[in-house]
Amino acid sequence: MPLAFPDPPLRDDMVVLRPWSMDDVPDLVRCCNDPEIHRWLDSMPAPYTEDDAVEFVATVADKLRDDIVRFALADASTGALWGGLGVRIVADGVAQTGYWLAPDARGRGVASRAATLASRWALRTLPIARLQLFTDVDNHASIRVAEHAGFVREGVLRNWHDNRGERRDVVMFSLVPEDVA
Repeated sequence: MPLAFPDPPLRDDMVVLRPWSMDDVPDLVRCCNDPEIHRWLDSMPAPYTEDDAVEFVATVADKLRDDIVRFALADASTGALWGGLGVRIVADGVAQTGYWLAPDARGRGVASRAATLASRWALRTLPIARLQLFTDVDNHASIRVAEHAGFVREGVLRNWHDNRGERRDVVMFSLVPEDVA
């Protein structure tokens, strides 16, 4: 079953999770050239070019058919792009989420609010019994986001993730429907 964007978009009084548009390309390039994003997201091209952003936005609809929904994370008041968040089906009954934020959006609870919105939507509407996320053991900001969004820390997976050729330990978190009932 292909995924679909929630209609209306997920939002609270601070953040909105909406579909990407070509209007996001300049801000996407600016945001995705932040060294902290490249430090933690090995799949992000470095440097991140306008062509990378155009290709990304152009393929978002195709990814829905591949069981991946990718949200633009924006300021609910101004529409300014603050980051991105994705949810993808990784196995029968299991989805995984992840997020990134532009430097000017960090430290204000933006990612935690977005992760909370997306995780509750995923657990209510997708055919899943588990939503997981992992983050590098040294990415303390991402660990705080997961905890503030209500994810349960399950443990450390040693040498689990290859980040640009270096094996890294990650912290695995999960949410199950009973956690948010």
